Amino acid sequence: MKPKTASKKSIYSALLANLLIAITKFAAGILSSSAAMISEGIHSLVDTVNQLLLLFGIRQSKKPADASRPFGYGKELYFWSFIVSILIFGLGGGLSIYQGITHIIHPDELRDPTWNYVVLGLSLIFEGISLYIAWKEFNTVRGTDSWWSAIIKSKNPANFLVLFEDGGAVLGLSIVAVCLFVGHEYNLPWMDGLASLLVGLLLVAISMILARESRSLLMGEGIAPETQQKIIGLAQKDPTVLQARHILSTYQSPEEVVLMLIIAFKPDLATEDINEAIVRIRTAIKKAYPFVSFIIIQPEAVRALS
Repeated sequence: MKPKTASKKSIYSALLANLLIAITKFAAGILSSSAAMISEGIHSLVDTVNQLLLLFGIRQSKKPADASRPFGYGKELYFWSFIVSILIFGLGGGLSIYQGITHIIHPDELRDPTWNYVVLGLSLIFEGISLYIAWKEFNTVRGTDSWWSAIIKSKNPANFLVLFEDGGAVLGLSIVAVCLFVGHEYNLPWMDGLASLLVGLLLVAISMILARESRSLLMGEGIAPETQQKIIGLAQKDPTVLQARHILSTYQSPEEVVLMLIIAFKPDLATEDINEAIVRIRTAIKKAYPFVSFIIIQPEAVRALS
């Protein structure tokens, strides 16, 4: 069974939404001198860059194997996903926190917030649409798993990165809208800085989750334990096998796995018989699990069983 992967629809929708929203947020932030709106503009700009990096990573991961990369370029996607999480932390979270602290200490004079409300309303609509698309895409991928379980099990960071970004954007916009209203309603200019600080902390929290998952994939995750047991069972069905001793695996990309099996064959087999058995076992595994692209079978001495 091939791992389910989401299409690029959610990435393209997020890219378009974030680019348009970033422009309007920066314009509104400059006109109203709002730190929170500037921070939201930074947030949307970082998200726009993130979508471009994800698309670049997906493209690079599809490059065919060559002499310098015999197992292919699949891990390019994991690398660029990790870079995306760092950008969210550094540019998105760090700059927003800096802006927030600065404007809490030295708050600007309150101005007419009308344009800010207009931009926030439009942004919530566009981000909400993008979030809905990302939610539908991820919902088709997760199957019967819970949301968190599906994120942990996912081998394709593009499946959940956009979901986290869009969810963080909607929550961040809601925080800014509440702080903006309270600040103008009760004449509290420092609330603008507080909104920026809270958005920054939100982005840092999201980036830490994404960095953890991307790092785990980049370092090399193996196939699920239940899948390992099924593959061992397939190998042991062959009449020449005494026992499949060990299984080692790693995801090179969301759709490519490198697998190594250490198998103890019956002691009375000739070399030709073992070679034929290896071909049969490899064929059976590939038929059941097409995403296992590379299969290495290492025969082990029978005496190692004792």
